[in-house]
Amino acid sequence: MNELLATFVFFFAVIDPIGTIPVFIAVTTGFTEKEKRRIALKAALISAMVLLFFIAVGELILNAINIPLSAFQIAGGIVLFIFAMTMIFGKSKPEEEKAMISSVTETAVFPLAMPSIASPGAMLAAVLLTENSKFNIWEQLQSSIAMLAVLGITFLFMLGASKIHKYIGDSGASIISRVMGLILASVAVNSVLHGIDIYFQIRPIG
Repeated sequence: MNELLATFVFFFAVIDPIGTIPVFIAVTTGFTEKEKRRIALKAALISAMVLLFFIAVGELILNAINIPLSAFQIAGGIVLFIFAMTMIFGKSKPEEEKAMISSVTETAVFPLAMPSIASPGAMLAAVLLTENSKFNIWEQLQSSIAMLAVLGITFLFMLGASKIHKYIGDSGASIISRVMGLILASVAVNSVLHGIDIYFQIRPIG
């Protein structure tokens, strides 16, 4: 149960459903409520397909190009850490992705589905949390369910975006996004340390 909760929190941090709210509001300005619901559903479904694709074939691709998962875990942890630092010290997720709106032609795909929901961090997490040598099929299924649960929450947040935004505002979403960044940074450091440990177990020094 604790591991499932940790996986859920990990996905919640990298997907950041609350940070998606101001982005969704900005990109759907001028749309009817029916159109907003359609955009929210399409964005959630596309995100789910992208992340499930990485769960299904991400490790296979690594194996095909002969990259050990421990190396990917180290690299992924470093990328996640940089991603977390941008969430903490750089522009927050809502600010950064709202800036992309001027070039948007299909709001459900960009920037909502990618990179707001199915972010690079979420793609990396999908691979790392379903490692075949570390997790059995049941545990991988649990990780997939946890990820889909976060996407379901993201979809509900988009449906209620206007009401939620009235309470937290852009500032509230920015603060929460930075807190999620701090949690993600801790997870990223742990991923790097674990990857280094595994790498040198497989390839001992000397």
